[in-house]
Amino acid sequence: MRSRRAPGQGRLLIAAGMMALGGFLPWVYTHLGSMSGAVGAGLWVFYAGLLALAGGLVPAHRLRTVIVVQSVLCGLVALGLPVWQVVYMLSLVGLQGWMPGPGLVLSAFGGVLCLLAARQLAGVRPVAAQDA
Repeated sequence: MRSRRAPGQGRLLIAAGMMALGGFLPWVYTHLGSMSGAVGAGLWVFYAGLLALAGGLVPAHRLRTVIVVQSVLCGLVALGLPVWQVVYMLSLVGLQGWMPGPGLVLSAFGGVLCLLAARQLAGVRPVAAQDA
C-alpha cells in the first residue's frame, strides 16, 4: 500500500519546520541584546509547529477535515503571536530601540504558509481508494 500526500500537505510540512525553527530563534533585537522566542510566545509557536507537523504526516484521505481545522488553528497561532508581539513593542517604545528578529519573521511566514496549506487542503475533494 502506497501512501499519498494530498496537495497542501507538503506546504504544511514546510510551514511546520518554519514555525518550529522560528520559535527558538531571536524574536527581538534591542540595544541590550536579543530576546529569544523560547522565553515567551515563541514556545507556543513551536508547539503549534509540532501540531502542524502531525497534520502533514497523517493520511489525508481519512482525516482531511481534522487536518484543515488543525492547520487553521496552527496558522492563527503562528501568525497571531508575532503580530501581537510587534503591536506590543510598538505600543511600548514605538519604532526606536528595537528590531524584529529572524524568529519573529520566520514564525509569521510559517503561519501564513500554514493558512495557505489549510486553504489548499480544504479545496481538495476526497479521491476514492484505487487500491485493489
